[in-house]
Amino acid sequence: MLRVLFALALLLPAASHAVSDPWWGRDKALHFGVSAALASGGYAMGALIWEEPGPALATGAALGLGAGIAKEILDLAGMGHPSWKDLAWDVAGTGVGLLLAWGVHRLVAPGRREPVAVGSGRSFAIRISF
Repeated sequence: MLRVLFALALLLPAASHAVSDPWWGRDKALHFGVSAALASGGYAMGALIWEEPGPALATGAALGLGAGIAKEILDLAGMGHPSWKDLAWDVAGTGVGLLLAWGVHRLVAPGRREPVAVGSGRSFAIRISF
């Protein structure tokens, strides 16, 4: 991952493109939105496979950031204009998508339920842990 980022740093064009690459705009909103959607979808897929949130977060991050990095590599190959600002919006969108997916998962996912003896009767309490 670091090697890819280093290669991007070496190959990005000089500041001549920076003038026409504002921080705000439709392009940046698309980078943010697509990365957020991919990251949250990747988290959802990971949550179906693993019980713990760590691997699901890694899956979402890999999908969101992987797509953004792939897009910038294609831009470097002449299919567009590579931009660190685009990549920054990809990172921000991935983070927001993961946070939202993790939060929704904590709210709606069934937790582990363990019967706990209460008193001498047959009643039990449900303990939900995340």
